Amino acid sequence: MTIEKTALEGRVDQLGLELQGLAARVAQLEALLAADVTLPAAPPLPRPALTEPAPAPQPAQEEYEDVSEEILDWAGKAHLLTRLSTLCFLLVVALGLRTVTDNNLIGTLAGSVLGMGYAAALMLWGAYIYERKSPLAPVFACCGAGLMSVIVVETHTRFAALPLVPAYLTLILTGGWMTVISYRHRAFLPISLGTLGMCLAGAAIDYPHPFFPYLAMVLFAANILGYFAAQLKSCSWLRWIVLVVTIAMLQLWGVRLGQTLLHRGTPTPDLAPSWYIPVLVLFALLYLVLACAGILRSKGQKISRFDFALPTLNVLWSFSAAFYAVNASGGSKFALGAIGLAASAGHLGVTVWLSGRKEQGSPGTNSFAMAGAALAALALPVATGSFILSLPALAVAALFLAILSRQWENGGIRATSYLVQLYAALALAAAVYLDPATVGDLTNSLPAGLLAIIAMYHYRWCRRYPPPSPSLFSRFDSSDRSGSLLLLAALANWFLTLKVILLQGLTLTMPAQEVANALRCGESVLINVSAAGAMLLAYYRRNKEWRNVAILLTIIGGVKVFLYDLLGCHGFPLVASIFTFGVAAALESVALGRWQKRQETGEGGESGKTGEN
Repeated sequence: MTIEKTALEGRVDQLGLELQGLAARVAQLEALLAADVTLPAAPPLPRPALTEPAPAPQPAQEEYEDVSEEILDWAGKAHLLTRLSTLCFLLVVALGLRTVTDNNLIGTLAGSVLGMGYAAALMLWGAYIYERKSPLAPVFACCGAGLMSVIVVETHTRFAALPLVPAYLTLILTGGWMTVISYRHRAFLPISLGTLGMCLAGAAIDYPHPFFPYLAMVLFAANILGYFAAQLKSCSWLRWIVLVVTIAMLQLWGVRLGQTLLHRGTPTPDLAPSWYIPVLVLFALLYLVLACAGILRSKGQKISRFDFALPTLNVLWSFSAAFYAVNASGGSKFALGAIGLAASAGHLGVTVWLSGRKEQGSPGTNSFAMAGAALAALALPVATGSFILSLPALAVAALFLAILSRQWENGGIRATSYLVQLYAALALAAAVYLDPATVGDLTNSLPAGLLAIIAMYHYRWCRRYPPPSPSLFSRFDSSDRSGSLLLLAALANWFLTLKVILLQGLTLTMPAQEVANALRCGESVLINVSAAGAMLLAYYRRNKEWRNVAILLTIIGGVKVFLYDLLGCHGFPLVASIFTFGVAAALESVALGRWQKRQETGEGGESGKTGEN
């Protein structure tokens, strides 16, 4: 009503203006007629600009009606009610058969046969009406597959009316038939439901004491069907579920077998110890082939997260499970480590082969490069028998990956080389601090020093050669700031090297009861001296990256001196710790002050983060 009233008032004002204009015109005509003068052209009458009234808002009831109409229209096109009613009737028949069997009106075996026959008939009828483009085809086919999985599990587990081998074969045939239906009619639902039902039902049979070799056969088929399902439609969720179930069941097999062997027991027949390692190898090869096929199938498109992560997850899981079994059984660890290194080299070979496809950025190569590096990190300590001595070889592999990333213009492999180098540094630190005997062995200073040299060269190489563009770095780290982590890794390795040497010197020159106190303060001295040296280098080379590292080291040194040394140390070592921190702080204060003045006056230039150092 308010909008209509406003419009009416506007029309009244317009009519009033027009009447005034007409009255003035009539008066002008009378004056001209009396004087007998030619009439001039009259100016146009003013017309007030009227704004169109805003459309009235639709009532909430009309919006609800529109939404309900859309829902009803969608439900009609999807045949929702028809499919729901059909599903209910099919389940009524299945539950009726179950009730008849439970009440002993028919025998258990006869009821199981009738139930499985009913489920098979539904799947066959679903395939038939798929040919006729019936909207009820998915209901019959998927309901039959679901009922078949449930009936097989219950018939075998509860009634013991179905032997183990026919039960597993029935599940495999069900999944295979659903795959045929899906590929013939390009429908995703049958294969997804068939694969999921086969996988979960297979894991449920006789859980937690299944006959693992037969179960592995079902899971092997489920992983293959999951790959074919992904070709019809992107369904990473289905493949992740099948992968998790597979790893969980095979891990259960390995843990039960390992616990039995460690306690000198006799494995039960369901554990089948002679089958465990061969089954692991088969699954490792299967996942390797599926990942490679998924990468090749992408054909320039974005590789799915599942296909990208599968090689790395595969080697981490399979080698760890194999090591646990070999260790529990007393097998040759050296042989396992050698096989792992050969497999790591094989992954690198696949990486080189994928890079030869002449596609920009060599998509997929980083997936196998990361898997090969991860497998080498696991296999090297097993093959060499020494965790610390294997780390320099891993650092060299990281540098080699960085060189390959420049040749192939692949930023992902460059990032992988950073991760491998950081892993080597963190692994050395963990070995030193978790095992006190490691620090007491002077020979460990050699691999620690090698790690420091390799990491520093890796850092300088990365500053000499910027990341390729376009690549992963173009999106997330265009200035290659993550390369600073290599510098920190190199400094950490130097610190651990000097710590091992310092401990040896203190052990030879001081009483045993004073070694711990001196070593604790000696660590602070090393940090403070490193901070001062880094700041001097940054000042004379005008390098912001080294300056920031020096500030970080100073903060670490200050925390250690005032929160740890000052409260827990004593004597001359404490004096040396506090004195070196004061010297480092004073030196950095002078350097930063001159640095600021140089920036204000514009004297000289500063090397960027990605420039050569």
